[in-house]
Amino acid sequence: MRSLDALESSLIVPRRFTLEEYRRLLHVGVLGEDEHVELLEGLIVDMAPQGRPHALVISRMSESFMAARRPDCRVRVQLPLSLGTDSEPEPDLAVVTREEEEHAQEHPSTALLVVEVAVDSLRVDRMLKGRLYARAGIPEYWVVDVAGRAVEVYIAPDTSQGRYLGIRTVAAGEPLGSPALPGLALQVAELFA
Repeated sequence: MRSLDALESSLIVPRRFTLEEYRRLLHVGVLGEDEHVELLEGLIVDMAPQGRPHALVISRMSESFMAARRPDCRVRVQLPLSLGTDSEPEPDLAVVTREEEEHAQEHPSTALLVVEVAVDSLRVDRMLKGRLYARAGIPEYWVVDVAGRAVEVYIAPDTSQGRYLGIRTVAAGEPLGSPALPGLALQVAELFA
């Protein structure tokens, strides 16, 4: 005989939304523009509130990114990317081309580099968001592990498998750079100072 929990979980199936439906919910006011939610693989997901460590890392990184950015690129801080028909994450940082940002129908659909800062969201950022960004063909994805005081750098997306083929961890004391930001020479330790 099945337990009540097993029976209940088999009866509850979350409703998945398309990107178009999600935008309609925002447009008609069912979801407020100031609500901290994002659409991930069809599910409307609450975003965790930002604590001081999370905010400090974003502030430090955005300053470094702005100083190192190429003239043909923009640095977007906590703004949406429209990925496919069922996802609109709001990465902590994204480097996009000016052309992509200016000509996108709603929001850019790709980026050169995406960064997620993880305090309580490490597993989601590594797995779910990593899968989204790899499927979208984003060439470089960073997960800043605040507790581990390191940055995981994912490269070489396999769009069909939804995963990155290359990963390396850059620890405190090591410099961090990116082809998307040729002038960047960020010391990882400075992110957590």
